[in-house]
Amino acid sequence: MAYDKNNIFAKILRGEIPSIKVYEDAHALAFMDINPAARGHTLVIPKVEAEDLFDLPAAAAAPFLLATQKVAKAVKAAVKAPGIMVSQHNGSEAGQTIFHVHFHIIPRWGGDHALHGKQADLKELEETAKLIRDQL
Repeated sequence: MAYDKNNIFAKILRGEIPSIKVYEDAHALAFMDINPAARGHTLVIPKVEAEDLFDLPAAAAAPFLLATQKVAKAVKAAVKAPGIMVSQHNGSEAGQTIFHVHFHIIPRWGGDHALHGKQADLKELEETAKLIRDQL
């Protein structure tokens, strides 16, 4: 499958669709998941066109992973989670629904391991995003 320049993450990168940004640098963008599996559920995407991990250029992989690590530490501290699940899916058979490579950072307190929940209140997402940004 060829990279779809109109996928929702590409549109977020271009500023065509709003997002609640948590972190951004020259290589990656992190924002709150609008259907969070847990409080603090954050997505990190690279700023390159890559459908999945296998399509990600090697030069983009290291800065993308470093940004993911930085954001994951901030999420963990912000929501005081004892554990963090970092999830990445490749292909629809693996559960990938948006074909732009991305990491899910999901705080865990034990027991529940769902990936998505119901749509969150945007005000609550913004408050949580601020807590995370304050940790960066």
